[in-house]
Amino acid sequence: MDYCDELFWKVVVKDDEPAFRTLFYQFFTPLCVYAMRYVSNREDCEDIVQETFLKLWKNRKSVEINSSFRNFLVTSVKNACIDHLRKQDTELAGKEWFARNHAGESSENLYAVTELEQVLNTALARLPENIRTVFEMNRFDGKTYSEIADAQQISVKTVEAYITKALKLLRNNLKDFLPVLLICLCRYF
Repeated sequence: MDYCDELFWKVVVKDDEPAFRTLFYQFFTPLCVYAMRYVSNREDCEDIVQETFLKLWKNRKSVEINSSFRNFLVTSVKNACIDHLRKQDTELAGKEWFARNHAGESSENLYAVTELEQVLNTALARLPENIRTVFEMNRFDGKTYSEIADAQQISVKTVEAYITKALKLLRNNLKDFLPVLLICLCRYF
């Protein structure tokens, strides 16, 4: 077992914060440099690496490492970079589509979009709190079902059921506005 694996073992078994801090300082800069292969913005790379370590600390008791701690970190950062780029591409595509299809619109139409966002917020507020929380974590915060299940201490199946119920309730409450709301939601995906 190499030194890093031993430190990680201390983190998992003994909740050893100094060991975790040592791992963070040892790997932060190299992982940021590695992330720059995928993401060109330095601040985004730093955020991605910090978020990777934060998730690691939060999930330290349930993390399964099949090879080495180093490989696990590199793979985690790579996946986080890919997720970041995917989200960026989707947001950009939504903004470009909106700009193409709404070029030269009057301020009245832009006001209508704002009004529709308010309708959506009102519909979301009507959802039961646990369902709304799960829906917002998934759709607005970009959390996976398993991340939500861990954070809310519920099963992944419950998360799936909550998302399904939220979509059904929103569809019913917003059926008259749905085509226009899809345009507004583009900025969230």
